[in-house]
Amino acid sequence: MRNMILVAFVEAVADGMVFPRSDWPLHITLLRFDVEPSEDNDVAAHLSELVTAPAMGALGAELTVGPDARFGHQGSIPVSLVEHHPVLQGLHEELFDAVASVGGRAATPRYVMENYRPHISHHDGKRPQPGDAVVLDQIALVDMAPEGNHTIRRILKLWRLPAGQTSEG
Repeated sequence: MRNMILVAFVEAVADGMVFPRSDWPLHITLLRFDVEPSEDNDVAAHLSELVTAPAMGALGAELTVGPDARFGHQGSIPVSLVEHHPVLQGLHEELFDAVASVGGRAATPRYVMENYRPHISHHDGKRPQPGDAVVLDQIALVDMAPEGNHTIRRILKLWRLPAGQTSEG
């Protein structure tokens, strides 16, 4: 199985960027999933085609950071919740459908669809503050173990807000 994730980066990133698994740029997880590699080993390219329309349609949505919370085992992961937004929820659901259409399955099935809880994990003192505005301007497909290397992550595809467009509409 190939482990991948779709995220909305809050910090600036670049297409093809590689970073250590312990040093993620701040992001909102949209959907983490596993998928069987295809015979032509191009499942990422096929998935990118399916995700392009929903990703481009969601870019520009203005989100608001909500209160802090704690996720994970015994609340060990500090996060900032992201307030509900119909565009973000719709994007999550469309991505779930796209992943399912290529035979993928959610890595955390109990936190998808109506149980989706968008958040930004705090990292190395970096975190948003409650009430901060966040524009959905970078959505990415990330390989969680490129070439089988579980110590790094690689951005496979990056969808960006078109130049000059700064908000919904």
